[in-house]
Amino acid sequence: MGTAVFTHSASRGHLTPAGHPERVARIEAVEAALDALAGLDRQRAPLAARAEVERCHPASHVDRIAAAIPAQGVQALDADTWVSPGSLSAALHAVGGICAAVDAVLAGKAANAFVACRPPGHHAERETPMGFCLFGTAAIGAMRALDHHGLARVAVLDFDVHHGNGTQDLLWQEGRAFFASSHQMPLYPGTGSPDETGAHGQILNVPLAPGSGGAAMRRAWGGQILPAAQAFAPDLIIVSAGFDAHAADPLAGLAWDEEDFRWLTAAICDLADATCGGRVVSTLEGGYDLTALAASVAAHVDVLRERGG
Repeated sequence: MGTAVFTHSASRGHLTPAGHPERVARIEAVEAALDALAGLDRQRAPLAARAEVERCHPASHVDRIAAAIPAQGVQALDADTWVSPGSLSAALHAVGGICAAVDAVLAGKAANAFVACRPPGHHAERETPMGFCLFGTAAIGAMRALDHHGLARVAVLDFDVHHGNGTQDLLWQEGRAFFASSHQMPLYPGTGSPDETGAHGQILNVPLAPGSGGAAMRRAWGGQILPAAQAFAPDLIIVSAGFDAHAADPLAGLAWDEEDFRWLTAAICDLADATCGGRVVSTLEGGYDLTALAASVAAHVDVLRERGG
């Protein structure tokens, strides 16, 4: 079946101010890395219907984002989060990409999938865009799998260096969804302590100390996150794949390298093989050093490709 990769040119239409870390060059670096990998099933991410976004966000949130889109230039939603004339389209294609990826994997048309779109999503709370994010892409994908496809349980695993506060907020009340995050602490957005466990005890946060490196990550995932996810027995695994834990990233300091991302991807695939027939859907989150981002994405998707057969 292989690995499906969903992209769309709309990702280049989401503009941010000069010097902003979440910039068009990120997706250009990611797509160049993907172009160097043979055997991927490249697909266009469709435009999501509003109903998909409203699986997690109220209509008023979508309306506020749409109303904030400027006719030209860029507009700040907060100190970190900006929109431009193409931003709503870009965000809706990112949501459409994860919905199409979930559909393809659950239909057996792909063994696994990677959604290479921007803006990222895991900081977007139910009614608050923040941290470069407009809509909670990973959480929306999980809810599509649960409500549209009728799965009993979905796990969302987040290895971005920043805590996925938005995904946690969107899935806090959802007992059918397990959310686990490793993240640097202290660091933006300041959430993600171990005592944040969700309405049904289905959320697991594992903070990592600055500079702790790949060894600490492997202990956290191997000793805590992966066993807890396996006990949850998901029917599908969704990955919030942020690559800003890399040692070269300017926004944090966990000091991982490409081999750490390769190890972690393989471990998640092992979990998927044991619980849900290898079904993994991964979506791009952070990563702001272009060289490190490209190399880390290549390592991540190369493992998906190997495991997808």
